[in-house]
This record gives sequence, C-alpha cells and structure tokens, in this order.
Amino acid sequence: MSRTLSSLSVPYRIVERGGSIVFTAAILFSGASAAFGPAGGLVGVVLVGLALLALIAYEVAYFRRFEYDLGSDTLDIRSGVVSRRNREIPIRRIQNVDISRNVVQRFLDIAAVDFETAGGSETEASLRFVDFEEAKRLQREIGRLKRGVEGSEAGDPEPPADELFALTPRELALVGALSFDVRIPGLLFVLVSGSLPAMSSVVPPGSGTAVVAAGLVVGALAVVLVSWVAGATAAVLNYYGFRLTQVEDELQYERGLLRRYDGSIPLDKVQTLTVVDDPLKRYFGFASLRIETAGYAPGSGESGSEAAVPLARRDRVFALANRIESFGSPDFRRPPKRVRRRYAVRYLLVLGGLTALLYGAEAVTAGALPWPPYAPVPLALLAPVAAHLKWRHRGYWLGEHHFVTRNGFLRRRVKVVPYYRIQTVIDSRTIFQRRWNVATVTADTAGSLSLVGSDAAAVDVADADADDLRATLATRLRESLAARRGWIEATVDAVGTESDDDGDDIDDIDDGDGDPDSRSDGRADDP
Repeated sequence: MSRTLSSLSVPYRIVERGGSIVFTAAILFSGASAAFGPAGGLVGVVLVGLALLALIAYEVAYFRRFEYDLGSDTLDIRSGVVSRRNREIPIRRIQNVDISRNVVQRFLDIAAVDFETAGGSETEASLRFVDFEEAKRLQREIGRLKRGVEGSEAGDPEPPADELFALTPRELALVGALSFDVRIPGLLFVLVSGSLPAMSSVVPPGSGTAVVAAGLVVGALAVVLVSWVAGATAAVLNYYGFRLTQVEDELQYERGLLRRYDGSIPLDKVQTLTVVDDPLKRYFGFASLRIETAGYAPGSGESGSEAAVPLARRDRVFALANRIESFGSPDFRRPPKRVRRRYAVRYLLVLGGLTALLYGAEAVTAGALPWPPYAPVPLALLAPVAAHLKWRHRGYWLGEHHFVTRNGFLRRRVKVVPYYRIQTVIDSRTIFQRRWNVATVTADTAGSLSLVGSDAAAVDVADADADDLRATLATRLRESLAARRGWIEATVDAVGTESDDDGDDIDDIDDGDGDPDSRSDGRADDP
C-alpha cells in the first residue's frame, strides 16, 4: 500500500525555504524601486507575492505526487513535480536507516528519514518529512526484512533491545571537557596572519622582547580557550542523551540536543572499528569508538562513520569493540627504531622552512613583525621528543581473524579490520621512504573513509617486513573468504532444508555486502 508524506511537511517546507523568499524580496524591492520609481514598492510586493504563491503551489504538488511503498524486496519511491522519478531500492542493499529531527520537527512530531546504500557517496533516498512513528516503523520493518523476518502485525512484540552503552550526565560533561576543536587554531592563524602589519603598529615603540613574548602567550591561551569552548559546545550538543542498544543483529543509537539523530548500524555491514583518543583522554584513561560501514552516514561528522561510544573508560571501549568484532588484545609491532631519526629530520626541516619564511617576512615588512624571526628555533629541542612519540604510537598486529593498526599521537587511531573485509592490499613507498628502506602497507576496505586516506595502514615498515606483511594479508584474505563461503553455503543448505519443509524457495542469501551469490563484498581472489 502506497503511503505519502506527512501533511505537516507542506507548511514546514514552505517556512524552511522562507529565508530564500526574504532574500529575493530584498533584491526585488531594490530593483523595482530603481526601475519603476514610486510605484516600485508595489511592483516588488506583487513579485514577492507571486513567488510565494509559486512556492506554495510547488510544495503542495510535491506532497501530492510523492509516494512510497515498502515491499518485501524493495523500497519504491515515486516523486517529481515537473518530471517523474521512480526508484526501486533493494532492501538487501540498504545499509542504514537514519532518522533526524530538529527542535521544530520534534514539536510537530515529524522526522526526516535517510536511506543509505553500500558504496554511495551520498544519501540514496530521503523522505522529507513523515510522522515520527512512521519513520520508526520504516526503520523497524527494513531491519526485519533484512534479517529475513516477515513484517510485524499490530500488537506483535518488539525484539528485545540490549542496552550496550548510555551516556550519563557526568560522562557527557567529560565528553565536553575533553573535546577540543583543532580547526579553530588553523582558522585563527589564517585570519591573524593577514593582519600582522596592523597588529605590529599597535605594539608600543621600544617594547622589549618580554612584552612581545607575553602578548604571544596571552594570544596562544586565548586560542586554546576558544578552541576548547567550541569543541565542548559541539560535543555536548552532538552527544546529548546518547544511547546505544543492540536489537538482534543490529546496533541502534540515539543522540543530539538541538537535532536528534536516531539511526541503525547493521552488524553485518561493519567494515572497520576505530578506537580514537588523544593525549588528554589517554591521561585520564578514556577513549572513543567509531564504527565505519560501507554506506554514507549523515550527521556523524565523518562520512560512513558513526560514534558507537563517544567517550568511556578505555577498557570498556575495547570490551565493546571485542563484542562487535572479537579481535582480542593486540600486541603491536612498531617501525624500526631508525625511523625516529627520519621523523626528527622532518620536523627540523619544517622548523627551518618556517624560520626562513619569517626572515623573508621580516625583510618584506622592514622588521614590523611582532616576534623575532628566530622564534621557532628553540622548538628544535622538542624535535627528538616528538619523533619518539610518533614512533612509539605507531605499529601493526596480525591477529587470527583481524588486521589491527595504530597511528597518531595527538589523535591516535587504533583500526580493526576483519581480513574478509579487505578489498585491496596496497604497498606504497615514497622517494623519502625508499631512502630509509621503509614502506607503508595499507588494507583498503569498502568503507567510504578509505577515499580520504583513512584506511588501516602499517606505516614505515622495513622493506622485508612490508613484503612479508603484504603476502600474509593476501593469504589470510583468501583463507577468510574461503571460510566465509563455506559458512554461507552451509547456511544456504540449512535454510534450504527448512524452506523445502515449508514449501518456500530460497533465491539468494546476503553475505554481508548486499550482493547475493557472491563472496564477501565482491572482492577478488587476489588483492
């Protein structure tokens, strides 16, 4: 049975686009006044009225011509005012069903529903807007259909929900306190660097180095404070009321204050698990857990990635990660110790380039810089320390069924990848790595984050170890795919026997990537 959008979506969408009408009105008024003189105001009002009537007519027509139907195999959507568009989305290809509501939408009891499919760079389909109960029904029924369960009747009991994690007010406060927006310092640097000549004129003539240094310290503290406040505010708004539950083989989450998100993460679509921390979180023993699927996930902050746990004790995070993918306790193998010298040389070259740039700026501005051009030179003493920390927090581990990597100091990421999820094994060696006889081995997955270089990577591995690692990953990938094919065939046989007894036929089985009758995720035999 075909269904339509909520009738409240018409006035909401009209008001939502009211900003463009106001902007258009300002342009029309100014243009009409210049063209028609005293009568220009009346002409502008008429034109704005016509534009408003056109918008109302369009939204009413959009509402009346939008239909969707959730069948046993496909989600059918028919839409379009001027040109019609009919879409059939196979249920087995839907990765996530995400529901979002802002404050006004919660008051009106309506919601936006996004359907994400594997391999998509954007949302496959959206419903703007349906009743909240209808949104939850769609999310629930699609989950049932993907599990091969017949649609529920009214009054049927819901599957039990096992609460895995709930963010308490104290933990939410910690999420905010330990959040830091790293984009703010870079943005402020760009804004401030363009006004250095003007700032230098404010510095009193004859000011000593101590005054300039004090000003720099105050400015740095202000940047840190602004970055912390921005990060804390965003984190609290984003993770207010966070709750993670498991319903059969699906994770479901709720979060958000101003905009409430209600989404699902199918366990059989998980590509990568990532445990994230920073020096502050590590000091207090906390970490975050992110789950990456092959679909695009809006509202997460990272495409295709959802925060399964925004902040918790580190042992609790690893326990939950092992519940999703049982990978055990990694024992990381670090890069060769000589790589620390490479990192130190790199940092010294950066400092040297920055110092040269400041000397050039001083020459151009005739000594108007508020700090001496040699100011970065003392940082050279920290280069060996930074190099050691970078080396210490890198490594990889080959588990029985998983490839685990660790990278980063200021933002450390521990990535867990099941062997059968690997798409390609990439061995890359830059001209600088070749001089140090090291290489980077990357396990590319179907996750969308792989497009921005966020795959699991063993960085700066010795040449011989890189060759062995690449061969080992390829071998274990083939073995895991063979074992998985055997499991799928056994499942098909078992289900087929039951189906013969019931008189039903089994057409295909989903192996976890949405493509029936294929090995996992359509991977080739040899990466």
